[in-house]
Amino acid sequence: MAKHGVAFILTLALVLGVLAVTPKVVQSIGVCYGVNGNNLPSPSDVVKLYQSKGIDSMRIYFPRSDILQALTGSNIALTMGVANENLSAFASDPSAVANWVKQNVQVYPGVNFRYIAVGNEVESGNTQNVLPAMQNMNSALSAAGLSNIKVSVSVSQKGVLAGYPPSNGMFSPEATSYMTPIAKYLASTGAPLMANVYPYFAYVGNLRAQIDDINYALFTSPGTVVPDGSKAYQNQFDAIVDTFYSALESAGAGSVPIVVSESGWPSAGGTAASASNAQTYNQNLIKHVGQGTPKRAGRIETYIFAMFNENDKRGDETERHFGLFNPDQSPAYTINF
Repeated sequence: MAKHGVAFILTLALVLGVLAVTPKVVQSIGVCYGVNGNNLPSPSDVVKLYQSKGIDSMRIYFPRSDILQALTGSNIALTMGVANENLSAFASDPSAVANWVKQNVQVYPGVNFRYIAVGNEVESGNTQNVLPAMQNMNSALSAAGLSNIKVSVSVSQKGVLAGYPPSNGMFSPEATSYMTPIAKYLASTGAPLMANVYPYFAYVGNLRAQIDDINYALFTSPGTVVPDGSKAYQNQFDAIVDTFYSALESAGAGSVPIVVSESGWPSAGGTAASASNAQTYNQNLIKHVGQGTPKRAGRIETYIFAMFNENDKRGDETERHFGLFNPDQSPAYTINF
């Protein structure tokens, strides 16, 4: 009995030791933290709110020292953006990128950087700078001993994708010239393509003449809406993601995974924008992304846009009502993570 007792204790100690050093599995859902508001909580309070809700991943759109300081030691996995206005300089000047890495990454060793997104929904006239800027960013991170941080770019469904149904997906004629080299580069580095996926805008704008069905957009269709050969699509989120996958395959980069870098639904300000629809979409999104799509099984790393309603955000009124929370940190509607 004594020997068995000792053996049990040793076995238990080994198991606990393994558990202690096993990295935490990344959840499927993160949340984008935008700062276009004059009444938002402090970064330290925002980090506490993420932690209290069990949100383990954050996306920010450019470096801010107060946010990075607040994240230090939190273990929240961070996607940090490079502002679009920096792309031209970063494409042509490797030293500018090295300085950016030094000032915004290296000096924050306590921050859990996961991705650097080199640009977000970059407009024509600047797209030719994305790939060389990504290459310089990878070189700078590697030189700093930070090659574990993956470098990507965040792209919009609008203007980038063409083809319907999803199996016919390809990059649009306007986007092919820059997206195909980017896709092949991502395949060579093992980084994902970051895609902003919005069934809301597809529904409201009826993008690519898809089915005008709000249930298809909200994950509430009772059955197949879009048949596609051996695959069947019951929601528009899957259809958009799989159109991206087909486009990557068409570009010769079928091994590149997709990270959904934004997705959400406004709670006010426009057509079909209500707290009820926003709650339905985002709650169903949280439930859904662990399942994969008809084309690709498995968890889809996804970032809800956004953490807060931002009263200074430019654009249509809906842009100021994508938040899960109000600036006073009260929920805009009930959501369970």
